[in-house]
Amino acid sequence: MPEPLFDLEPPRPPARLRFDVDDPRLAAAAWSRLAEPGDVVAGALVAHLGATGALAWLVDAQADPVRALRGENLERLAGGVQRETLRRLADAVGRWSQRLASLDPRRELRVLDRYGGTLLTPGDPRWPVALADLGAAAPFALWVRGDPDLSAWSPRSVALVGARAATSYGERVAEDLATGLVDRGFAVVSGGAYGIDAAAHRGAIAGGGTTCAVLAGGVDRFYPQGNDALLRRVVDTGGAVVSEVPPGSAPFRQRFLSRNRLIAAATGATVVVEAARRSGALSTARRAVDLLRPVGAVPGPVTSMASAGCHGLLRDGAAVCVGDASEVAELAGALGADMAQHRPAESAARVDDPRAGLGPDELLVLDALPARAAATVDSLARTAGLPPRRVVAVLGGLERLRLARRDGARWRGAARPR
Repeated sequence: MPEPLFDLEPPRPPARLRFDVDDPRLAAAAWSRLAEPGDVVAGALVAHLGATGALAWLVDAQADPVRALRGENLERLAGGVQRETLRRLADAVGRWSQRLASLDPRRELRVLDRYGGTLLTPGDPRWPVALADLGAAAPFALWVRGDPDLSAWSPRSVALVGARAATSYGERVAEDLATGLVDRGFAVVSGGAYGIDAAAHRGAIAGGGTTCAVLAGGVDRFYPQGNDALLRRVVDTGGAVVSEVPPGSAPFRQRFLSRNRLIAAATGATVVVEAARRSGALSTARRAVDLLRPVGAVPGPVTSMASAGCHGLLRDGAAVCVGDASEVAELAGALGADMAQHRPAESAARVDDPRAGLGPDELLVLDALPARAAATVDSLARTAGLPPRRVVAVLGGLERLRLARRDGARWRGAARPR
């Protein structure tokens, strides 16, 4: 008798799936439930047999592992694979089989429909083709709430990532970068978390641009819960909230790390705005380096532990130093067309005079702001001689420059620190 391959489960009755295994869309959705994100064994299997063929093979392998690993299907799958590869495949069958009994992607698609979402698979023209660079670690499907045409922004997009426990400096820089990038026609991608992620999404929305949040859990329940309102605004303003795991999936720690590879792969460049030495945002930067994507890092005070990770990237040569949206656009954009325009004289003037570089409307509103009391938008509009809607837009920019401060429903001037 031939030597047994491994210690395999004995044959069992084949699983009876509740859906059409030959439906490519349902099969892709099923694999997003069966395998954990970034499972390269599952990715290789699906790449060789297709989602439907791989699912049918798994049903056979779950019923009779020995026959499946020795039969004609295995030769079709990998020809002359070595014993260690067979061992990994046998172990994977044991993992995936645990979820076969309850597998029903139709149920999860009904949940997605209730939220007005869309399932994208790699054959869909709206799929971000840059994800193919992940090879066997590419996702099987993307569950999307919001605009499903991810291919429209993915070629011209930037990932802005960083620490959850961000400083006010980091959040301000992230908002300014995001606003400047969407003004230059870039989409802003981040992870929807607290801190730098949230600031990046807010800045993109304030700039009237497109932003995308990539979650580690299902899109039926936005996480973290404290950012629920922000993520709804991402969807409502023409952006998207995306996950590679189906509705009902919990955001485990490992799924956060796996999620980072999607952010790095789907964008033209990754910028770490603020990160400590052990920040999870650094894993996004490392994946971007592995994928030969450009990486930028924003410098911070040398005494700030919140910027130590950024400084480490710069010291190791893994990232270039970026300080404003024009430099990020140069990093991620088209050669020549997005070249940063450096104006050192103007930059120096802005340090000495915060009014330098402000437009006529900004100067009118700045002069109208009281230094001690606080004024309503209508009062400021009368003083500045501008429409209230324009005053609101200008106040947002002055607040980011720390020249204006909100006081409830009123506004007052804010002296810049010397």
